[in-house]
Amino acid sequence: MMRKLFLTAAAAALVAGCAGMPAGGGTNDAAAVAAAAEKLRVAMVDPTRPALDALVADDLSYGHSAGKVDTKASFIADLMDGKSDFVTIAISEQTIKLVGDVAIVRHTLTADTLDAGKPGKVNIKILGVWQKQGGQWKLLARQAVRPPV
Repeated sequence: MMRKLFLTAAAAALVAGCAGMPAGGGTNDAAAVAAAAEKLRVAMVDPTRPALDALVADDLSYGHSAGKVDTKASFIADLMDGKSDFVTIAISEQTIKLVGDVAIVRHTLTADTLDAGKPGKVNIKILGVWQKQGGQWKLLARQAVRPPV
């Protein structure tokens, strides 16, 4: 009887301990997502088509804080031809939550821009949805919003 009670308690403790673990991954996947997000930050400052193509899913849906919605093609094109020209990008307050083969990434993005030759500043909140595709984490959806005043 005591052994059965002990085993039941041990099983309950194991289940409770796993409840906070990310589904479908762990710290290795979280680190891989963080690395992919960092590669995207670098690629947005110094864009190359191969780097962006490797990080962005074919089905990208990117909602900008001003309401514009980009596809993969338009997102990459705007970075490549300077319509979106980031001089610097800093990421802060980043969180990553893994759910199976999906990662929900939130952060604050502050940047200096030079869109259409005019210097500017950006301060936005980002929600990124990354999906593991073919063993690689790719940006599937991104939504930018202005922080509350």
